[in-house]
Amino acid sequence: MTTDTAPRVAGVNPTDGTGTWAVLLPAGRYDAERLVHHDTLELTGLAEVAALPSPGDQVAVLADEPLRLVAVGRVATPTVRPTEDPDDPQSDPGPQTLVVTYTRRAFDDPVPADTLALGGPVTALDPGAFRDLVDRLGPPPQRQSWLVSLDLPIEADSRAEAVRLFWAYVQELGPQELPAFVSPYGDELAMQAFVLGAEANQDPEEDD
Repeated sequence: MTTDTAPRVAGVNPTDGTGTWAVLLPAGRYDAERLVHHDTLELTGLAEVAALPSPGDQVAVLADEPLRLVAVGRVATPTVRPTEDPDDPQSDPGPQTLVVTYTRRAFDDPVPADTLALGGPVTALDPGAFRDLVDRLGPPPQRQSWLVSLDLPIEADSRAEAVRLFWAYVQELGPQELPAFVSPYGDELAMQAFVLGAEANQDPEEDD
């Protein structure tokens, strides 16, 4: 089975007249976004932010220490949720949530963005600065098919029980501990193990 994970939005046009912004990922969020594929990025805790992007605005997603561009996207939904109780207009408003639909990911090959001066987790960017930053990504890499596998030796009293245990281990351990093996489709000799989203040597003899 071949799974296509191409983004639903075709590309980035930094000059289409929409607002342009920089969004800084919270601590620890970069690893989470790098380990598992997500179509969108949802950020909360923005109640103190004076201004937020509007739907359709373009966003440069950044990681800190060092500051680098890791993704590009568009704001997908309103950034302020309706009141907690729609029947009570005096009730407190819901939490502010920023939802960004990814249009380009660069989590594995981020580009430096140390020339930007951020004013917090969300910062309005000059369209020219946004365009220069996105241009550093270069053209998107050509997509190809990969064969990804996960093999676990499991003791069980039946095949069905072995499968249940397999999925239990996958859910419990996840990409933080389980090595996944990936190779270009049709070139299994080029297989490489990945743990925590990075290449990992699984040959104990090479560690000696």
